[in-house]
Amino acid sequence: MQHKIFNQYSDAKNQIDAWKEDGEKIVFTNGCFDILHKGHVSYLFEASKKGNKLIVGLNSDSSVKIQKKSPNRPLQDESSRSFVMASLYFVDAVILFEEETPFKLITRIKPNILIKGADYKIEDIVGGKETIAWGGEVITIPLIEGYSTSAIERKILE
Repeated sequence: MQHKIFNQYSDAKNQIDAWKEDGEKIVFTNGCFDILHKGHVSYLFEASKKGNKLIVGLNSDSSVKIQKKSPNRPLQDESSRSFVMASLYFVDAVILFEEETPFKLITRIKPNILIKGADYKIEDIVGGKETIAWGGEVITIPLIEGYSTSAIERKILE
């Protein structure tokens, strides 16, 4: 699994370039994925079916803090979260990013397909305009209701 985990884009560049040279359809999505649950796995599996290679941009610990989701977050460190994410057979690469959004990562990777959950409007998806500009596609995937890390965290704290 470690071979799927990259600490930054430059570490993954050769692999991504090789996939592109082979004509692979690159799918990109991102998130914190703090506690991997059914909603996440369903979403990621559906995303993986849209192309040949699924790249997950994973918020680093410092990036999660910027998100201000909860003072307790991240609940798991980036090493644990990236290991769990890479263990999914349909995830081909996990790339950590430090920024608040994955914009820089998206514009470097230039995926064929950019995916977010249906709780986002296409026009509000970070990197969406740029993806469309280079001929890519932006897609939203329906989420499974009742599954969220925030809800799990609330339940644990009760």
